[in-house]
Amino acid sequence: MTTATTATTKFVAAPATWLKSPTTWLTFATLALYAYLSWRRRWMSDDGLLVLRTVRQILAGHGPVFNVGERVEASTSPLWTWLLAALGTIPGPALEWLSVGTGLVCAVGGLFFAMDGARRLYDGPVVPAGALIVCALPPFRDFATSGLETGLAMLWIGLTWRLLVRGKAPKATAFVIGLGVLVRPDLALFSIVAFAALVLLRRPSLRTGLGWLGVGIALPVAYQVFRMGYYGLLVPNTALAKEAGTSNWSRGFDYLLDLVDPYYLWLPIPALAVAAFLSRKSRILTLAPVAGAVLLAAYVVRVGGDFMHGRMLLPALFALLLPVMALPLTRKTFALLAGVAVWSVAAAGWLRVPYANDHAAVGVTDERAYWSWVTGHEHPVLASDFLGEPVMRAAVEVTDATREPAVLVYSYGEKRWYTFPTDRPYVTLAADSMGAISNLVSLDVRVHDGYGLASDLGSHSTSIPGGRPGHSKWLTAAWEIADAGHGDVATDGRMHVFTPAEIEAARQALRCQSEQDVLTSTRSPLTFSRFVDNFAGSFTRTGIRFDRDPRVAASC
Repeated sequence: MTTATTATTKFVAAPATWLKSPTTWLTFATLALYAYLSWRRRWMSDDGLLVLRTVRQILAGHGPVFNVGERVEASTSPLWTWLLAALGTIPGPALEWLSVGTGLVCAVGGLFFAMDGARRLYDGPVVPAGALIVCALPPFRDFATSGLETGLAMLWIGLTWRLLVRGKAPKATAFVIGLGVLVRPDLALFSIVAFAALVLLRRPSLRTGLGWLGVGIALPVAYQVFRMGYYGLLVPNTALAKEAGTSNWSRGFDYLLDLVDPYYLWLPIPALAVAAFLSRKSRILTLAPVAGAVLLAAYVVRVGGDFMHGRMLLPALFALLLPVMALPLTRKTFALLAGVAVWSVAAAGWLRVPYANDHAAVGVTDERAYWSWVTGHEHPVLASDFLGEPVMRAAVEVTDATREPAVLVYSYGEKRWYTFPTDRPYVTLAADSMGAISNLVSLDVRVHDGYGLASDLGSHSTSIPGGRPGHSKWLTAAWEIADAGHGDVATDGRMHVFTPAEIEAARQALRCQSEQDVLTSTRSPLTFSRFVDNFAGSFTRTGIRFDRDPRVAASC
């Protein structure tokens, strides 16, 4: 037999052997289980729909903005936004379903790469271990199809891990490692650890290592230059809205315990750690993802967590599980892995957060359960499904009924909308949760939220002391009336919601230099000189904060 014939025979035999392997069948069974469980929980969060507003603006030719004429980066994940925009050019399903499906595919793909990396690490038959935790925990299932970037984060973490374990194509590995900051800015922490692991594993020369670094940071640096010049900030607008640079350790620890305690995670994770120790392999590959996970979790705890149960800690937990996603089944590990299997059944079937049925939009919530309840849809996916929520339905109805430019303001006390006059050639809607609303009204309508996620003014305001995690800002609509309106009373000639003195104070505050700098950076036509000014001023502009009380802010 010739050498070529022998090589061909081995090539054909290898896939056949791989397909017959119990490890392969267990891997695909686990992936199928996770996909099935996640699909049963399919939904879109209102924040996921917020991303789709930017996607629709891109597809309409208005650029990566939330509102026409305002360069505000209302999405935390540039890669997720542009991925959906690219897929959105393909005729077919609604963007909502496209987002749900893409998120699920990414999450399942991430779990595959994570398990395959573990299989390669132990270089032999393995059984699902940490992957059972991913399948069992409700947050991993919920946020796979939430319209947020969680699935993409899992895909990136899993792929990075597999490339490190595989130990080939260092430039491609460095490129993938560098994408982390474009998936989520905080994933840069995992990128740093992953690149350090790549260098320690491959031991390149200084010149080669710097070349890898250049490959890894080229795209992130290019996007950062774009962000600073286009949006005029160092970080996404959402990072300002959520004050991602502040510290609130006590609230962050509560958020950590909110994920750990209900599911007794202190039982399976130590068991898997012991099993990994008994199956000793590369220290670098074992410890690197753990170090990255600790950094990611520490950052989330430091900033005070979030209002969505478990969401912000999922990347850290997924990274922590990488070395134990699959483990060898031996006499030493059998009892430990059997215990994890029993725990996973209990967690998937019965363990839940104590507030799962409270349906209150305060503190930390089961976000999927809340929106399913408030919209009346078990699987709210389309933006129109959210019309079951009364305030959202009223917002869309009043916007559709408005034929002339105006500022629309909601009175929470009277539970009705009021119309204020404007000298701007468009309608401004001062909304609350505006993800679904923004996808149900015209792209020409400027939708601003008090939380500051999509508002150039709201994100630069001060926070409410002790405010809700992730939603600690609320800029009243008096600022919207002052900004876009030209009167202190509604179109019916009466005073509503805000006093003329409060509106006038906001109008005076908007004349202050800092507020003018913010508005000029986002609303002035984008010329080359504006791009340069935005870039140069982004360092100081990112730190601008004005008091949310217009009477205080009016003093500049």
